[in-house]
Amino acid sequence: MAVAGTYDCVTKTPMGDQSSKFTVTVDGDRFTGSNVGAMGSMDVEDGHVSGNTLTWTMTMTVPMPMKLEGTATVDGDALNGTVKAGAFGSFAMTGTRAG
Repeated sequence: MAVAGTYDCVTKTPMGDQSSKFTVTVDGDRFTGSNVGAMGSMDVEDGHVSGNTLTWTMTMTVPMPMKLEGTATVDGDALNGTVKAGAFGSFAMTGTRAG
């Protein structure tokens, strides 16, 4: 599927830009994967695929425990979306498919 792959991402957070590798493994209308960066690794939970749109949740443990809700659209090799971090609001997430 066109959305599967690994993306070099940047999420704009109150703690500054957070770089990560976001991996998407598609199985039908679901996906699994992980987001790995300087703050550690988070597994994709409840990942869904609809066309070129991804929705998922992740459980963050550092710097504090929190459920994150993500949504992103893949257009070619570009990923653009947001990550909602509870009361902290939503943060832009952009990425480029890794080679």
